[in-house]
Amino acid sequence: MPTQARPGGITLFLCGDLMTGRGIDQVLPHPGKPRLFEPWMRSALGYVQLAEETNGPIGRPVDFAYIWGDALDALRRTGPDLRIVNLETAVTASKDAWPGKGIHYRMHPANLPCLAAAGIDCCVLANNHVLDWGTQGLKETLDSLRRAGIATAGAGLDEAGAAAPALLDVPGKGRVWVFAWAMEDSGVPADWRAGPSRPGVNLLPDLGARSLESIAQQTRAAKRAGDLVLASIHWGGNWDFGISPQQRDFAHGLIDVAAVDLVHGHSSHHVKGIEIYCDKPILYGCGDLLNDYEGIRGHEQFRGDLALMYFPTLDEGRLTRFAITPTQIRHFRVNAAPESGVRWLVETLNRECRQFGTRVDRLGGPDLLLVRDPARVRSCGSCQR
Repeated sequence: MPTQARPGGITLFLCGDLMTGRGIDQVLPHPGKPRLFEPWMRSALGYVQLAEETNGPIGRPVDFAYIWGDALDALRRTGPDLRIVNLETAVTASKDAWPGKGIHYRMHPANLPCLAAAGIDCCVLANNHVLDWGTQGLKETLDSLRRAGIATAGAGLDEAGAAAPALLDVPGKGRVWVFAWAMEDSGVPADWRAGPSRPGVNLLPDLGARSLESIAQQTRAAKRAGDLVLASIHWGGNWDFGISPQQRDFAHGLIDVAAVDLVHGHSSHHVKGIEIYCDKPILYGCGDLLNDYEGIRGHEQFRGDLALMYFPTLDEGRLTRFAITPTQIRHFRVNAAPESGVRWLVETLNRECRQFGTRVDRLGGPDLLLVRDPARVRSCGSCQR
């Protein structure tokens, strides 16, 4: 069964955290200074050593495409119109580590071609690592991505810039708006909030009605007939399958009230359940597509090494197909998940998706397909009107 989208719809590639800093930066062609300020690790090279002790040697330097591994085949096979990631690292050579923060991620700007190797169109920056190397690091991140022709959303040089969405055009098909927010419960310091003249993150204060109405004013002011709106939110902790009633109600409100067509949630280092609400997908937690955690012990029950590449297709604002590609992090690259990993992902997703009336089915090739049980799907306000 082919995974290619129908011609009329817009197919997106989405993933959770893409962490190209720290250890991964050290194996790329232009590693930055490896010094860290973590109580347990003083050099980013220590994470390379951990990974090699666990899974074998990593030839250095690797080329820019190396980190994507089998993901490049999945991208060619599926042919998404747009490619959107949550880039959870600063792109900077700044030496100004944010004081008092336990972990600092940075990738040298000269390694930015690693994003171009996968044709990334937009980086969400509303997360808890984009200011790890101070406001100068954020400024360099924004400038580096701009010069590379990659759109950004969720952080900026001031409050207005941080709140500004990215507008992505798909010739002959339409436009996609990417709005992005982060929440303190994902580890974002409160003083990272962008201000009228202060660089920072587009921080969402809470999941209340006032926040929802503020978002609705922004999205409805931007959206025109035929446009898609994606709401990308960095929320919640790193290790927990649970989805709070507040998160679920807020996600529904984004669709009902704010005219959002897809909710892209991230922060969890593992995959979480997926909902289809009013023919619109809600990803509550996408997991880490790439990180430098190989060799780090703890939380094994969540299988943070396994992840998903998400390929939703929307036509006139409604989900028409949702292909998913299972992956595994090994040797600081994205690999096709082994059969045992695919089985774990299928079982876990079907357990976590049951509450939403959705499930995943295996296709003939390497991909999965998200489907739903119409008898168990909750209607939304717009469906009832």
